[in-house]
Amino acid sequence: MEVLIIIVIGIIYLIWHNIGDADINFKIKEHTPFVLDELKEDKAVFSTEIEISNDGKQCATIMDCFIRSQLPYEQFAGVKVYGKAELKNVPREDDYFEAVLIQKHEKINIVIKITLLDRNKQSIKETLRHVVDIPVDVVYQHTARHKAALDKKRLVLPAAEIAALLNIELVD
Repeated sequence: MEVLIIIVIGIIYLIWHNIGDADINFKIKEHTPFVLDELKEDKAVFSTEIEISNDGKQCATIMDCFIRSQLPYEQFAGVKVYGKAELKNVPREDDYFEAVLIQKHEKINIVIKITLLDRNKQSIKETLRHVVDIPVDVVYQHTARHKAALDKKRLVLPAAEIAALLNIELVD
């Protein structure tokens, strides 16, 4: 009887393992180079694309994706940092991320936009001459056969790239 139970458990495990689950992979490190989308006197908007792949055996759902700034005043108080994520070719004026299905072995791209707004309504180019690297977290909620989970990856907008895109020289 014990042998039969072990065999049944083994068969159930093999079937479950074959069915599999989704495997969401945010390829943050392979993001496209940042580009300057918008430049105003007191504001600069940069963007990059990130590929998300489902390397698993089941369909997955990205239910939410948002950007959280990790730049404290103590490190650099010159700008307010705002971020948003949107599905490539589906821009939204609001900050809502519409849920998206990713079939097994499928890939999608999202666009990450980082807005830097001068805190004192001064020249953003002058303020950014003193900028430091700007870290943001890409936070996403996903589900498939597994329970919904919240994960995050760190993305950094380097000061050197900001300077190059704005054609300015860093001071510090």
